[in-house]
Amino acid sequence: MIDIYYYLILSATLFSIGLAVAITKQNAILVLMGIELMLNAVNINLVAFSQYDPNHLQGQMFAIFVIVIAAAEVTIALAIALKIYDYFKNIDLKELNQLKN
Repeated sequence: MIDIYYYLILSATLFSIGLAVAITKQNAILVLMGIELMLNAVNINLVAFSQYDPNHLQGQMFAIFVIVIAAAEVTIALAIALKIYDYFKNIDLKELNQLKN
């Protein structure tokens, strides 16, 4: 059986990588990928902590809920990104300053 320490290290690493990608990248698709990495890190934590409570499945159920919400978020965000690309012919976040007006 794998100790929970390793799950937490993996989750913290994934969350840190996702946060770095979401903050530093200018492309909207890469920002979405960073957010997805952060959500997957949270899911690893939920399932890891739920593994040590054998009588309850709240961690797994909440992880499934997070996956469903993440799928809906990606669907909406990609639809918005496609509409922005159709209008501006670019999805670079620094160049999309016309949305502020």
